[in-house]
Amino acid sequence: MKTEFSVNLEDKPCPLGCAGDDHFLFTGRDRLHNLPGEFTIVKCRSCGLMRTNPRPAPESMGYYYPDDYGPYQGTRVDFPQQDSKIILKAKEFAKRIFEFNTFRMPNLSVGRMLEVGCASGAFMHRMAGLGWDVEGLEFSVKAAERARSLGYSVCTSTIEDAPAPKVAFDLIVGWMVLEHLHHPILALQKLSRWSKKDGWLVISIPNSGSLEFSIFKEKWYALHLPNHLYHFTPHTLEKVLDEGGWRLEKVHHQRIMSNFSGSLGYLIEKQPWVSRLSQFLIDFPEKAGVMHCILFPLAYLLSTLGQTGRMTVWARRKG
Repeated sequence: MKTEFSVNLEDKPCPLGCAGDDHFLFTGRDRLHNLPGEFTIVKCRSCGLMRTNPRPAPESMGYYYPDDYGPYQGTRVDFPQQDSKIILKAKEFAKRIFEFNTFRMPNLSVGRMLEVGCASGAFMHRMAGLGWDVEGLEFSVKAAERARSLGYSVCTSTIEDAPAPKVAFDLIVGWMVLEHLHHPILALQKLSRWSKKDGWLVISIPNSGSLEFSIFKEKWYALHLPNHLYHFTPHTLEKVLDEGGWRLEKVHHQRIMSNFSGSLGYLIEKQPWVSRLSQFLIDFPEKAGVMHCILFPLAYLLSTLGQTGRMTVWARRKG
């Protein structure tokens, strides 16, 4: 069927093969770009996996990824910095002192790495600087061009359509990618075939099992509709990873307050007397800077309880 703004929607069952018995949770909308449409979140009664359904079909999904989509811009190596030199130095110092778990990696020897959803190439650039042989996979043509301009091999494609690599990878990473995929299990199976025996998969995803999700619901910052098609908890993620050929090794709850602050901003944004505060809170995830360090003790405590709303996950290829 089509919406009034000509985006094709599709109705899909639980990818784990459960019976078609879903529980309606709530309806939300795009808050990042304020594009039209309302989207429903359902929960499978059998396995507990939550998903956006109906959802934009693959051929319509580009509508919700404009060229100014935040991750495309924020991962540019040449992204213009608004911070002063003092702030930039403070950020660099903080990275050495604090472990936020945002890009936490297992202790691995240098090898071949694939970044799925590499956007404009900042993480590939960082890993190449550490000696890794890096390649990227990116859906956005313009973002892929920026990453390729840095000298890296980047395939402009979805995982489903991407060709197999000539040489298998020691490490595959994907930062906030899995929840965007129309067919996450098929994608994980494909990545498993591309990985060396006992190869590593490191991904970050929102944690829909957190208290934040229960409190804020459709105003949860990490809900990110309709771009996020699946909404994982540690438990449902383990099931999906297993079906995709991966064994869950470790869940690191990120020690940042981004989701909570952004969600609070969405909650109060319609109140005119706090409009500046609400915008500050909504912008916090992208512009917090040293504030992450100030809030680190609270974030550390909440992450210990699994309640910070984002997680970095390590998995190994099965078999």
